[in-house]
Amino acid sequence: MRLDKFLKVSRLIKRRTVAKDVSEQGRVWINDREAKASSTVKVGDELKIQYGQKIVSIRVERIVETTKKDEASGMYTLLKEEARQSENNPFTL
Repeated sequence: MRLDKFLKVSRLIKRRTVAKDVSEQGRVWINDREAKASSTVKVGDELKIQYGQKIVSIRVERIVETTKKDEASGMYTLLKEEARQSENNPFTL
């Protein structure tokens, strides 16, 4: 599944166009590699998403085309959530 669609379906980001913009800005990484909106997400992948001054790390647990709001969080496992401190490398604390 495309990264932008996964972020929307899992409700990590509210809209697909916002998910596309965030990934094109270099604020999403898949398995420690910068990802574009068209990057493929697979079960077992680890994603890092920068939301402002916060970085969220998740592991993809399942891929579904559509899901209900209360079931969306089952698509991933939250690994860690941390504050961003370094300007040069947003994933180095």
